[in-house]
Amino acid sequence: MAKAIMVQGTTSNAGKSLLTAALCRIFHQDGYRVAPFKAQNMALNSFITANGCEMGRAQVMQAEAACVEPDVRMNPILLKPTSDSGSQLIVNGKALGNYSAADYYKRKKELRPLVKEAFDSLSLAYDIIVIEGAGSPAEINLKQDDLVNMGMAKMAGAPVLLVGDIDRGGVFAALYGTVMLVEPEEQALIRGLIINKFRGDVEILRPGLTMLEGLVHKPVLGVIPYTQLDIDDEDSLSERLCAGYVPQLVTIAVPRLPRLSNFTDFNALSRIAGVGVRYISRPDELMDADMVILPGSKNTMDDLKWLRETGLEAQILKLSAQSVPVFGICGGYQMMGATLTDPHGTEGGGEMRGMGLLPVHTVFEPEKRTVQTHGRLEPVDGAFAALSGLAVTGYEIHMGRSVRKEGGQALLTMEKDGGRMLDGCQSGNCYGTYLHGIFDNEAVARVIAEALFARKGLPAGHLEVFDAEAYKQAQYDKLASVVRQSVDMRKIYEILEAGA
Repeated sequence: MAKAIMVQGTTSNAGKSLLTAALCRIFHQDGYRVAPFKAQNMALNSFITANGCEMGRAQVMQAEAACVEPDVRMNPILLKPTSDSGSQLIVNGKALGNYSAADYYKRKKELRPLVKEAFDSLSLAYDIIVIEGAGSPAEINLKQDDLVNMGMAKMAGAPVLLVGDIDRGGVFAALYGTVMLVEPEEQALIRGLIINKFRGDVEILRPGLTMLEGLVHKPVLGVIPYTQLDIDDEDSLSERLCAGYVPQLVTIAVPRLPRLSNFTDFNALSRIAGVGVRYISRPDELMDADMVILPGSKNTMDDLKWLRETGLEAQILKLSAQSVPVFGICGGYQMMGATLTDPHGTEGGGEMRGMGLLPVHTVFEPEKRTVQTHGRLEPVDGAFAALSGLAVTGYEIHMGRSVRKEGGQALLTMEKDGGRMLDGCQSGNCYGTYLHGIFDNEAVARVIAEALFARKGLPAGHLEVFDAEAYKQAQYDKLASVVRQSVDMRKIYEILEAGA
């Protein structure tokens, strides 16, 4: 069985995911077979494994850091919010339906054996498991039947590292309060504290660290500096969505939908020199857009209604009439069609008029399609004609079936269900597809960037071939290096060896 160590945090976005990834990378660099694990994840950013199972993006990122194939056992429970009080429940990679928060908590006890089974199975294949918690272990209203924080630490026999975010302020109170609010036997599981996102001279912080250690009787194992990293983010807490936009030579606008999902689809485009991806919420932010991408959504019909209510739809239609390219991915593709129908109540039922940019009708179905796939672009019209014939890979994750009206032109030919099927639709400068990750294909991203430069009369010769995989691995190495230099890895190894 693998040895286990757990990373918990004083709050969401304290740095649990990245510290877990850093430890996965460090243990891998030191010669161990290591895997990440998170019992329950709540996020709209998900991924489809090679065998068609759905899991949280954070555990995929951590698996990449550990240089292992993503495995749904690393994230047995995934909750994808569909409203402010409900989520789609995904267990062992398969969707079981939509649940209110109250109904889900009634099921938690029966889910515990499934979590234990996934963890034990994973433990047989690796030397070390790095477990990530969720939110905070001091959420005392949620402690009953907990299976993701201290409940998971007890289940796995894992010692805990507690991380706090100093960039938000109040980190001493957050760390002290978290330790004091958990039960005495849970306090004993916490073997060390880590402070994250520090800016400044650590020596000025040192007296506070000493006082904190005296108060909680736990060692501070390190202070990690605020570091600029370009690593796939987990969910809507991403700084990528909140950061101010820096003007670039060309601008790609992405509406920040209330149920925006899989926004990592656009990271490859944002890494091209001179290309800026702007997440927008108001019509005036679209005025200088050179391209609009409509992203995936966990609730397409509600998010289309939001586009209408905010005035964004009207501005997008105006831009499209001016030949500005509009590209829809998954839910965004569905929005661009003529109609959306939900006969089974998958998204609440009813029928809606689409944006009318593509001759497509979408019907929502009870069964979710989750599959990795590959194919080739059909002859492409309009601004992105140079995409014609390019090979692509990616994955599908949707509950709708879109049918092109007579005369509608497909965008891709994909390998589906053992055969070849047409996917997506195009009309003029409007394009749509179910293929997540299409822009991660280097040639596709390059063609789009070159076309946008050309439309503005800008030279595109300086665009370099971007090795996405090498870049990603370099970011993981940078993360590991920063953490190695900032925390006491010798002590962390001692904690790992000692266990709970």
